[in-house]
Amino acid sequence: MDLINILQTIFNAIKTPSGLASFVFDVLIITIFLYKILEWTKETRAYQVMKGIGLLFLLSVIARVLNLWTIYWVLNSTLASGSIFIILFILFTPEIRRMLGRIGSNRLSKLLGSEEETDTRRTIQDLKRSILHLSKRRVGALLVFERRSGLGDIAATGIPLNAELSGALIENIFEPNTPLHDGAVVIRGTTVIAASCLLPLSDDTKVARELGTRHRAALGVSSAADCVVIIVSEETGAISVAREGKLIRYLDEKALNDVLESLLVKNEGFVLPWNRKKKEAEA
Repeated sequence: MDLINILQTIFNAIKTPSGLASFVFDVLIITIFLYKILEWTKETRAYQVMKGIGLLFLLSVIARVLNLWTIYWVLNSTLASGSIFIILFILFTPEIRRMLGRIGSNRLSKLLGSEEETDTRRTIQDLKRSILHLSKRRVGALLVFERRSGLGDIAATGIPLNAELSGALIENIFEPNTPLHDGAVVIRGTTVIAASCLLPLSDDTKVARELGTRHRAALGVSSAADCVVIIVSEETGAISVAREGKLIRYLDEKALNDVLESLLVKNEGFVLPWNRKKKEAEA
């Protein structure tokens, strides 16, 4: 069946409302299926080959429209014979096996597009474990999470990374006596955009004297920009969070998890206790 016959068949099918609905549903299912296949094979050799097959199909359509019959016959014969798919199946058996296993292990919600959120929650758990580990070892850390206002000027003071956020990366950055452990990391979404960044110190005279440079820097940057800062104290190992120039100290595991979820999953700032009471009073 050539292109003209295919188009004629589609036109006849969508002349009735039920036929149109079936056609739209059919196209939607195929689109989702092809998108997921491309997503699952993106970082494999099969991805490039699938792009090549798509290009061959496009060239076949162009050749048919321009009446380039020889080119059309060669391309159409190659795609329609089925031999190319047998060769691909032999060459990419491991990739196909992984893809089918992934389809089988995914719930319907993942197939419909919530896998990104699942990966983010996995990152949260990984990051939480690392922060707790840094706290237990009393290794100082300063994590600045960008929100609505950009922190490009802060990131420019450090070393650009543009690396995927992970617990192992954060622990390596803040490991003592390593090149990047001094200063803060700036995080945008789930990307560490820079490390060893310099932050402005708070000039608030009411800040407790026992607070060190990290806490004063966290208060300073959270006062100047719309961001949330997580601090691990080198002296006590205590975990704190700063926002809008205010500080909450001694976060436990549950509170830390709530902060990370509000930042990375819900994409909203952590609501400090006094802000929560204010909102409840206004309601």
